[in-house]
Formats: sequence, structure tokens, C-alpha cells
Amino acid sequence: MTADSPSPSRVRPAEVALLVSVFVVAACGLLYELAAGALASYLLGDSILQFSTVIGAYLFAMGIGSYLSRYFERQLIAQFLRIELLVGFIGGLMPAALFALQTASPSSFRFALYSLVLLVGTLVGLEIPLVMRILKRHFRERYALKDLVSQVLTFDYLGALAVAVAFPLLLVPSLGLVRTGALFGLMNAGVAVWALWLFRGELRGLWGHVVSCVLVIAALAAAMVGADHISTWAEDRFYADRILYSETSRYQRVVVTSSKAGVRLFLNGNLQFHSRDEYRYHEALVHPAMAGHGAPKRVLVLGGGDGMVVREVLKYPSVERVTLVELDPHMTTLFSEQPLLRSLNGDALRSPKVHVVNHDAFAWLEQN
Repeated sequence: MTADSPSPSRVRPAEVALLVSVFVVAACGLLYELAAGALASYLLGDSILQFSTVIGAYLFAMGIGSYLSRYFERQLIAQFLRIELLVGFIGGLMPAALFALQTASPSSFRFALYSLVLLVGTLVGLEIPLVMRILKRHFRERYALKDLVSQVLTFDYLGALAVAVAFPLLLVPSLGLVRTGALFGLMNAGVAVWALWLFRGELRGLWGHVVSCVLVIAALAAAMVGADHISTWAEDRFYADRILYSETSRYQRVVVTSSKAGVRLFLNGNLQFHSRDEYRYHEALVHPAMAGHGAPKRVLVLGGGDGMVVREVLKYPSVERVTLVELDPHMTTLFSEQPLLRSLNGDALRSPKVHVVNHDAFAWLEQN
């Protein structure tokens, strides 16, 4: 055994707790970053710009937090506990707060967005250095510096990977942005409660920490329970017309509104069509190509899950089969089952001539 390698000893519960906390901290931190980027894309459009600027600002803020961590010298566990509660409270309620602010004061939305991103990023940047110092201080007999850095960063990156996969595939489609944010805020608060229990003998003002934990958990639980009401309230004010349908699919936010003027479809907050004039686009898209061919029998439509293009294609008696390749099954299901939307596309997606394939168009073309 080398001089810089501490002798092995039995793993302690507090040590395991701190390493698991690193995993949770990393997962929550990335979740708040992804939620801010998704919400900005949804409300402001231009997803490339929004994600690039949100991620850049967040990483910059994490660097600031890491730098500031050097000034935390006393009561590291109490400081870590407070930071966890702040991250959980601010990050967990950030989607709900931004939704509400966009409807109340759209002009202030960008300022609030980047202010919250910078604040949460700074707090997250403080977390990992503090955990490393707590581990080093309390378990110095187990860790050389190289082992400490390796152990902590391994759990950190694993947590980030878990959320990066779960966010688009599971969390947002199942829970929505508001409830997902609140859930991960509760996870941050859970880390704080865990630290409070494990190190209760070292903390000053124990009951003050207990009360803080209870208040934060209560606020996040309320947001979790009221997530649907918050989303509905915000969207009712974001969209001028009555909302017929709103759902977050695996790929996008789908909202259909209705008024005396007609029906509108929005994807990620961007208008896709208005029933009053959509025919101008779809007729111009389909009929020149169909007329130029003469009498096509088999037609391939890429995208167009609303069925409007298929409606125009089916007007030609020569057509025997239409293959519609649409990435999002929510779209084809909605426009083949919802009565009002079926009337818009003339029940095109229910035609026996139509074969719907829910797949990425480019990938499908390569395979077929």
C-alpha cells in the first residue's frame, strides 16, 4: 500500500448518503437546466437559440458557484443543507413561476428566465465542491484526493446521464414540466432532510433547519398537486382562444384552440395552421405535384400528422394507397379520433387507403 493511499475501512452510512446525494444533485441540476431550455423554447420559439443560451448561462453560473465555494469555511454541512433547500425551492418552482410570469408580464419573461437560470446554476455550482470537502473532512482515512475526485465525479456524471435520458422519454410526457420541476425539487429537499438526519449531532439550531425543510417540502408538494391547474391557468392566458386539447407528447407540446373564427393548432407554442385558411397552404402543396404526375397510385407523405395533406391527396380517384410517416403518434391519434379535427381533414386518416407509420421520416426513408 502506497503512502498516499488510505487504508480501506468499512463504508459508513453517512458516506454512502453523501455519494448518493451527489447522484441526486447532478440529476436535479441538469433537470432544471433542461426544464428552463424547454420552457423557453415553448414560450419564445427558436429552440436552438433558447437551449444554447440557457445551457451557456447555466454552465457559466456553475463556474461562479464553484469559485465562490472557497469562501465557505465553517459549518459546511449546514451550508450544504441550506443550499439544497434553496436549489430545491427555486429550481423546483421555476417552471411554474415562469409559466405564470409569461402570462402576467411577457416583457419581463426573458429577464426572469436568465436571472433564475443564473441563480440556480450558481447554487448548483456550490454543491459538488462542498460535498467533496465534507467527504474529505469526515472520511479522510478512506480517501486520497485522486480517489475522492474520481468517486464524486463518477456519481455526478451518472446522475446527469439518468436525467438526460429520462427527461424527454419519461418525465415530460408523463408528468409535464411543472410537475417534473416540483418532483425534482422534492428530491433536492429529500437530500437536505437526509443530511439533517445523518449529521443532526453536528448542526446548530437543529429545529430551525427542521422547520425550513418542512416549509420547502410543503411548497413543492403543493406545486406538485396543483401542477395541472397551474398549466391550465397559464395556457388559458397565453392562448387567446378556448383550449380544446393540450398534451405534452414525447416530442412536443400540442395545443388545439377553438373560437368563432375557427380552430388553431399550436406545436411548442408556434401556430401550425388556422382552419379558416389552411386550405391555401395544403392545396398549393399537393395539387401541383399530383397534377404534374398525372394519375399517381401510391403516394408518400412525410410529416403532416394532422391529415390535411392526405385529405387533398385522397381527392384523386387514381390513388390506391397513401403512406403517411409522422414522428409523433399523439398527432395522428388526435386527428383520427377527435370529432372536430376529423371533420377538418375529412376523416382522411381513417380511410382504408391510408397507412400511418409513426417513425422519423429520414430514418424511415433510409430503411425503405
